[in-house]
Amino acid sequence: MRRGLERREAGPGGERASGGRGAAGVRRRGAVRCGAVAMSAVWSLGAGLLLLLLWVRHRGLEAVLVHHRWIFVCFFLMPLSILFDVYYQLRAWVVRRMHSAPRLHGQRVRHIQEQVRQWKDEGGRRYMCTGRPGWLTVSLRVGKYKKTHKNIMINLMDVLEVDSERQVVRVEPLVTMGQLTAHLNPMGWTIPVVPELDDLTVGGLIMGTGIESSSHIYGLFQHTCVAYELVLADGSLVRCSPTENSDLFYAVPWSCGTLGFLVAAEIKMIPAKKYIRLHYEPVRGLRNICEKFTEESKKKENSFVEGLVYSLEEAVIMTGVLTDEAEPSKINRIGNYYKPWFFKHVEKYLKANKTGIEYIPSRHYYHRHTRSIFWELQDIIPFGNNPVFRYLFGWMVPPKISLLKLTQGEAIRKLYEQHHVVQDMLVPMKSLEKSIQTFHVDLNVYPLWLCPFILPNNPGMVHPKGDETELYVDIGAYGEPKTKQFEARASMRQMEKFVRSVHGFQMLYADCYMTREEFWDMFDGSLYHSLREQMNCKDAFPEVYDKICKAARH
Repeated sequence: MRRGLERREAGPGGERASGGRGAAGVRRRGAVRCGAVAMSAVWSLGAGLLLLLLWVRHRGLEAVLVHHRWIFVCFFLMPLSILFDVYYQLRAWVVRRMHSAPRLHGQRVRHIQEQVRQWKDEGGRRYMCTGRPGWLTVSLRVGKYKKTHKNIMINLMDVLEVDSERQVVRVEPLVTMGQLTAHLNPMGWTIPVVPELDDLTVGGLIMGTGIESSSHIYGLFQHTCVAYELVLADGSLVRCSPTENSDLFYAVPWSCGTLGFLVAAEIKMIPAKKYIRLHYEPVRGLRNICEKFTEESKKKENSFVEGLVYSLEEAVIMTGVLTDEAEPSKINRIGNYYKPWFFKHVEKYLKANKTGIEYIPSRHYYHRHTRSIFWELQDIIPFGNNPVFRYLFGWMVPPKISLLKLTQGEAIRKLYEQHHVVQDMLVPMKSLEKSIQTFHVDLNVYPLWLCPFILPNNPGMVHPKGDETELYVDIGAYGEPKTKQFEARASMRQMEKFVRSVHGFQMLYADCYMTREEFWDMFDGSLYHSLREQMNCKDAFPEVYDKICKAARH
């Protein structure tokens, strides 16, 4: 009996032991299966990469980069762009937490001054330029002068001060629009003109130019600035404003770094609001488009005015108003990674032939064209707006323009130069209809971007022909021309001639084919040349024409 009891008592114990061993066995088998799945995934990825490399080797790397560029962009540039963003966001966060920017700014400026004085001590035999690599700029132009000029290293990329009393933000020149709105919006502020692309820098927007759909009220980006600080050719540090060194203040915009090195700028601020109440209105017929766009651009109650022209006879005109209130059912967070590209979203109103109203979070609106780089990304990733791609990979979009430039290679660069346009022409609003017809004949690129702006009669390179402030419009053409007779140099020279004839201006980030005489016929160089003479710039910096025009570059 005792032995039987012992056997029965042992039974449950044995079962418990056996059960423990069974659970461990299940865990081990689960771990083995997980390991097998992981190994299978690694092998599959490895096999996929091997097949990709073999295919690239068969087709040739250059052919793949030209005809299937999306492969390289999706697998390499998009992940790399994420790393860049993480690094710069983390850096900006640390700088804000440590409050180190104002403390280090003076030290960095002194280092720039030392470099300029060293250049002078060495005899100043070469022109100076910023040491920032050309591929880091948003412009598609290749700046070959970087290889021959004296590079002055300028590492100035921080927000220095937010002065709520004066309603002014003081920043360094390499601060980007994305960085600035991320800094100001949580504090309840924004700047009056926020050019759309995240990576546009304050320095580029001052030394070149910048515009936004609020410019019909505030003017160009330069017109929202109240002061600049520059290191001049003799190494001195100078502050200029409308009342202090005013000639220099008005000459700096559009000068492309040929009067001195910008080291800080003060920009007006305005109170931020949560939403933009955006009204979409499809318009058909070129005359109707121009009349409606002009009418809305003259209304100061419109905080924002923008037009997207989808063909010679079809457009959607958008007007927006800042507000803190929104109808919950009409809120559209267009900046979310899985949302359709903005220009595609707008096109739905045209196809449906209906008006509409949405409430868009302010920061989403400010950067509405960033994810698709306006509509340039559709030429690089043709399926980029597909819902599957957006939901799976949209969080990595867009690839950095700087990385696209760095990796484009000579074949792609020539392809873009001959068969692609990225141009912004600024023309008087009264010439809008004639201008769109000219763009259609010479380029036939759609969509066209329309952005109105007020141009005051200030001194400097760009001002209206008369003595009065005048309403202008930026016509942006980005893409592959569909006109049969397109030839890059001849077609663009024809466009430039037309723009000069209506007293318009070409943005200087783009390829420019004008002769020196034609260039200074378009721009007013009187103040610019006078200051270059006074400040001994002629031996220190190239003339702006020599820096940006193709006829002057080798």
